[in-house]
Amino acid sequence: MDDERKRDTWGKWSVILQPLGSLMTAMAIAFIGIYSTGRLEKSQERETRSRLYIELMSKREESESSLRKDMFRSIMDAFLSPNAADLDAKLLKLELLTYNFHESLNLKPLFMDLKRQIERETAKASIERSQFLDRLNRAAKEISRKQTAVLKAGGAALGRTINFDANGNANRSAVYEDTLTLAGVTRQFSIRVLNVNQETKELEVFLTVNTITQVQVDHTNSKLESISASFVVGFFDFPMIDNMRLSGDQRCALVLKEFKKTSADIILVYFPGSHASLKEKPYYQEVLDKLKEESDEK
Repeated sequence: MDDERKRDTWGKWSVILQPLGSLMTAMAIAFIGIYSTGRLEKSQERETRSRLYIELMSKREESESSLRKDMFRSIMDAFLSPNAADLDAKLLKLELLTYNFHESLNLKPLFMDLKRQIERETAKASIERSQFLDRLNRAAKEISRKQTAVLKAGGAALGRTINFDANGNANRSAVYEDTLTLAGVTRQFSIRVLNVNQETKELEVFLTVNTITQVQVDHTNSKLESISASFVVGFFDFPMIDNMRLSGDQRCALVLKEFKKTSADIILVYFPGSHASLKEKPYYQEVLDKLKEESDEK
């Protein structure tokens, strides 16, 4: 009797649960279908938005490139045309050129040429000459400031003040040393001022860069690489263009921030090669080494 009762009970439960199980299965399949459809629709919507965004950005880039090309052509024609414009118009065109193309062009020759024209054509009018030169230097310093800010954001920088004596000369024996680290590479920078040109507001410097690694065994510094160079830095030397190549696709540059009769303020910028000017392409070997490092890390 007990066995028959148990069989009857299980039979009743089977009759009740079997359709319920079928219903739950159908609901689960429906839920999975709705969920999958929703995820697919969202994915398609994201892809559509991304495609639309890329298309809009591409069209915007094309129109901007076309505008910049026409602007560049018209401005350069004004400098290269035999019918020379007045200095004020040339200064305006140079300002437009620098503010729009300073990351891709070495504009120092134009600055130097316009400076020579100002000094030649305004030799008798000292006030007008001073105004033109101040405006020219202001444009150059603004470009250096913008480029330095971009390079500092992706690298490291430090400032130094070079003091002059009563004759306007710097102490040739003074060495300004500092250490900066970027992407795990520590380098020691040594700056020595060789000559000061008060007339052109330029500094002749000797820069030495030593690559240093920390040796954990004996806690001493080991110098791996040493690069030295002598060059002139002025207001028309822009860091994205005028820089020193270092190992590991890294760069450094000196920027003349301010020049006075008694002192000069300079900035040393240490930055990755990817932040350099568009015309400063990395060497193929540097690209291959970087790809190899990334592959090894992965």
